[in-house]
Amino acid sequence: MKLSQHILPTALMARRFHLSTELVMGLFALYGALVFNQSLLSLTLQLHPWHEPASWGLLAGILAIVTSLHFLLLALVSTQKNVKFWVLLFAITGTLAAHYQAHYRVYFDPSMMRNILHTDYAEARELISWSLFSSVAVWFIPLALVLRQVQVKSVSRTRALQQRLLAVLLAGGVLIVVMLSLYAPLSSMMRNHKEARYLITPANTLWGLLQVVDNDTQAWAQGARLPIGLDAHAVPRPAARTRPLLVVWVVGETVRAANWGLNGYSRATTPELARWAAQPGFIHFPLAQSCGTNTEVSVPCLFSPWGRHDYDERRIRGSESLLHVLARAGVGVHWRDNQSGCKGVCDGLPHENTSQHAGQNPLCHEGQCWDEILLAGFEQKLAQLATGTPPRSHLWVLHQLGNHGPAYYKRYPPAYDQFQPACQQDDLSRCTNQQIVNAYDNALLYTDTVLSRLLQTLQQQQEAIDSVVIYVSDHGESLGEKNLYLHGVPYWMAPEQQTRVPMFLWFSKHAAQTTGTDLSCLKARAQQPVQHDHLFHTVLSLFDVRTSLHQPEWDLLTLCQTRP
Repeated sequence: MKLSQHILPTALMARRFHLSTELVMGLFALYGALVFNQSLLSLTLQLHPWHEPASWGLLAGILAIVTSLHFLLLALVSTQKNVKFWVLLFAITGTLAAHYQAHYRVYFDPSMMRNILHTDYAEARELISWSLFSSVAVWFIPLALVLRQVQVKSVSRTRALQQRLLAVLLAGGVLIVVMLSLYAPLSSMMRNHKEARYLITPANTLWGLLQVVDNDTQAWAQGARLPIGLDAHAVPRPAARTRPLLVVWVVGETVRAANWGLNGYSRATTPELARWAAQPGFIHFPLAQSCGTNTEVSVPCLFSPWGRHDYDERRIRGSESLLHVLARAGVGVHWRDNQSGCKGVCDGLPHENTSQHAGQNPLCHEGQCWDEILLAGFEQKLAQLATGTPPRSHLWVLHQLGNHGPAYYKRYPPAYDQFQPACQQDDLSRCTNQQIVNAYDNALLYTDTVLSRLLQTLQQQQEAIDSVVIYVSDHGESLGEKNLYLHGVPYWMAPEQQTRVPMFLWFSKHAAQTTGTDLSCLKARAQQPVQHDHLFHTVLSLFDVRTSLHQPEWDLLTLCQTRP
């Protein structure tokens, strides 16, 4: 017996349905409104009392709007010959989007679509689960099998145009009439809960994709990234520098402030860093805010002069980064990545990806490496740096895999599996909330060790190299609060679990003097709120680089550094 006969009754499989192109589109649009938009319908009922007739009228109106909208989208691309193809494409897109909305409460805005398009195979593989297959089996396969039995009626071109025009007018009329009749509650809902527009599925994914393509096409048309900081130059300090200056900037991944031990979390998730925090050169920032809620937004923003306070995605993606400005001023820059790339930040500059070690290093498994791989060969590089003549300034960026979900248990070696029981699944719906938190906290323990080992290695070379370490996570993570998981919620509505991140600076024995930094002043400044936006301008000051891009009000060292 064929698989289709297991899913649909034999009598149904034996029938052939002769339907017009418009009826095929209309039936699917109604099916999609009911099946793929459950998150939108659920939100509507949460916002309006379910026992009031007006709420059910609004719900029916939203169904009519969503059905009409998707019918019109299909009408733009479908013909008698290809309507089945477009229906199946819309259906599989809607199935996947609805699944992740239901399981993780993600919103498919343009930022999320860019994140999806730029993810790598290892990350994508972790999001494929048995629950995803079950969603496909329940929502997509029966539709595909029924569609297989449909015979689209063939009519003349003139007749087809007449039917299409009539159907479009009807769907457009329904859309306009319903929106006008429900204008007050609809406009109120969309103004106060803008996230609702990103739950219209699969139109949300199509809109997000078009936005990404439009932005990327414009960037491609512009050619090379726009140079910035053409006036950048290093200002030597009065006292001749006898040691090289090295700033190691660790870009953490998906680490939220709420579970960071140094921030007062109930668990000791940063026991090693807690010991370092007792040293005078360790500056902890407990009130740090990220620029975005996903890597695709946060990393380019983190290294731009505009940041969140003057955010312009096209300008940020179309321009050079802090790394290019520093290189132009004579600073040696290098990017080492254990993630999905530098997101354009290091384009044209020295960089490497640890994936080249994935098949031969014991720190690597299943195509990914634990973050200790970022420190491989570090001692040798420091030795070379220490003997360089004359001493130079360098920025090394280490981009971690960190706590990237949902497979938190894959982010740390077995020795760090201390909080038990820990979720051992890629599909978080198969674990309890406590198991998920346990796995997440175990990954934090490992990050704590990696950072401590970095500090120890640099401390051992502090008589030969002046070192500064910057650690900050790119964004946070939701672990079930308000039934949200993972990250990527649009920034304007994101919970603080996704925007509050850990951050610290560490200065080696002579680094504060070398950079003219008053550590006691900086410690006092650290108790105030900070943002990703501060780091571009602060790093310029650490290297004594002068440029018109520098904004003193966003420089953490403005009041805590003597200027050369």
